[in-house]
Amino acid sequence: MRLPHVRDRARTFQAASARELPAVLARADMTLSILNVTFDCADSAWVASFWGQATGWPASFDDMPGNPFWIVSETPETSPRLVFVQVPEQRTAKNRIHLDLMPSQGTQAEEVIRLESLGARVVDDRRGAEPGGWVVMADPEGNEFCVEHGLAE
Repeated sequence: MRLPHVRDRARTFQAASARELPAVLARADMTLSILNVTFDCADSAWVASFWGQATGWPASFDDMPGNPFWIVSETPETSPRLVFVQVPEQRTAKNRIHLDLMPSQGTQAEEVIRLESLGARVVDDRRGAEPGGWVVMADPEGNEFCVEHGLAE
């Protein structure tokens, strides 16, 4: 599928890139995979620890020069990974993207209780609302996510 805005942007590319654009657009096999879901954090270690406990995945620190970050992932080879980067600015607005999580063991209610014990808080309990069925929660720094019904429910 060729998008007009992509062609318009090609004019700003260097000449070599602009010549390659038609061949790139013609390739039907090009897709993207999600590598990371990245969170900007005031305390990246604390938020990574929360998400590591929430998912049961290990958290590891990558001390990349100029860009240190924490990774939470099932294994180093799997993606998507949750990445936590320390930034000086505070969160100022509602998330424009969030994670929808589904308990793999237990019920939604049990998972909400467990996540609260790890430092999350309920923002909007929509279990009895229309539309509804989920619980909006926030991690220790206010990043919102939803807890859906579990597989057992």
